[in-house]
Amino acid sequence: MAAAKKAVLGPLVGAVDQGTSSTRFLVFNSKTAELLSHHQVEIKQEFPREGWVEQDPKEILHSVYECIEKTCEKLGQLNIDISNIKAIGVSNQRETTVVWDKLTGEPLYNAVAAPVSPGPSDPVAVVPSGSSVPAAGAASVWLDLRTQSTVESLSKRIPGNNNFVKSKTGLPLSTYFSAVKLRWLLDNVRKVQKAVEEDRALFGTVDSWLIWSLTGGASGGVHCTDVTNASRTMLFNIHSLEWDKELCEFFEIPMKILPNVRSSSEIYGLMKISHSLKAGALEGVPISGCLGDQSAALVGQMCFQDGQAKNTYGTGCFLLCNTGRKCVFSEHGLLTTVAYKLGRDKPVYYALEGSVAIAGAVIRWLRDNLGIIKTSEEIEKLAKEVGTSYGCYFVPAFSGLYAPYWEPSARGIICGLTQFTNKCHIAFAALEAVCFQTREILDAMNRDCGIPLSHLQVDGGMTNNKILMQLQADILYIPVVKPSMPETTALGAAMAAGAAEGVGVWSLEPEDLSAVTMERFEPQINAEESEIRYSTWKKAVMKSMGWVTTQSSESGMP
Repeated sequence: MAAAKKAVLGPLVGAVDQGTSSTRFLVFNSKTAELLSHHQVEIKQEFPREGWVEQDPKEILHSVYECIEKTCEKLGQLNIDISNIKAIGVSNQRETTVVWDKLTGEPLYNAVAAPVSPGPSDPVAVVPSGSSVPAAGAASVWLDLRTQSTVESLSKRIPGNNNFVKSKTGLPLSTYFSAVKLRWLLDNVRKVQKAVEEDRALFGTVDSWLIWSLTGGASGGVHCTDVTNASRTMLFNIHSLEWDKELCEFFEIPMKILPNVRSSSEIYGLMKISHSLKAGALEGVPISGCLGDQSAALVGQMCFQDGQAKNTYGTGCFLLCNTGRKCVFSEHGLLTTVAYKLGRDKPVYYALEGSVAIAGAVIRWLRDNLGIIKTSEEIEKLAKEVGTSYGCYFVPAFSGLYAPYWEPSARGIICGLTQFTNKCHIAFAALEAVCFQTREILDAMNRDCGIPLSHLQVDGGMTNNKILMQLQADILYIPVVKPSMPETTALGAAMAAGAAEGVGVWSLEPEDLSAVTMERFEPQINAEESEIRYSTWKKAVMKSMGWVTTQSSESGMP
């Protein structure tokens, strides 16, 4: 019997999407942006002590090998020729810190992880007012607190004023970013200290570790990162686009261990297949795209114009607004970051980033703490039954209020209750809370960059909830646009890889990107009603403030 003919699809592009809880490898058709196949592997978190969160870098790497292998097997079953994969991109969890031995390829310590929601809300981060506020990740396991004392001692010796770090990096001095994690490793792990002394140590975020390993590792692996990941280390000058000598001296980080900084779209090196990987057909395929996960989602959403913004709805929300070629520094507690640089000779684009600490986490709270739903998906059904919160407002300030308030004394409240209020109204109010918090961040972005948003592009697991998306359009009073293909983060990495010079199988011209279809949610209430609801929300937020007067008052400890 004749073998089945291989499907002819034109050039394909692969994307490694390495996140905090799982790794995936996805393959796209570069002409239509269609997702052809993928595989996902869960990643374990390790908690060696209270407040410490780590991952095994070798487990992360092996999960990448497994995902590539399984996806290639699936493509074979679909009669798709994997030799059509012309490039591979990498998207990754940002800030998580890895140090390894360049001679053996062995990690010198576990990867030190980052919390879900970054920014001035971190413990002892230097916030605009100069006060400390609680951790944005307090509702999440992704809060590694070991660097708190490191930040405290560093903050005492900031030269001049608190803007020394922020003016160069766009970031506050915080436990969240890689520099303080690296400083902790250098201070506390003898294997790391010894490797640095003997010139054997390499540092990188997860992208660097993966690219170095996939391009040969100890046998000639390429030690690099891209501008988006470098901009989250607190060692990178976002104006000169280079490692900053003064910052490295301030954090006492030896510059020789840092990766080379490249654009987000160029050939970094070629795949060298590990003995443990059977997908030999990918040998020699260029790795040519690299973006931190939120930047990848911005590219995957095709937010290439000034003032375009995307919101990713997960445990928290991540909002990025493209500010074009100018660095906009926030007066409202948002971060300034590198959005992307899509080619060695292409200009760099910047973004403002804000995060909502409690989004999907509030749904989990209703499920796990109150038990009013059994699965997260049930929230939509409950909310649909009533179609209104009936004047009930839910402020999920479980560990304080973050941007734009920075109010650590706040705690969560549900107000406006009557005898008529039931669990359906509370479910509806919880969904509204996610939307109101998003509006507060977008209002801050509008004030910072002076570009009113014409629409909001959305992605992430919660966007499957149609009531949430309609509420978001009503509360923002602008359209909300959701791509029909939800894998925007991986798509962004694939686009960057496929568009790289020397690969050239993916066009980033707007007219060539129209293959991705969108679902659009238009506001269905009038502007006056939208404003009344928002102003009532703000009144509820004010009621949530001032609950905690001292740390010990709510500890419950003798």
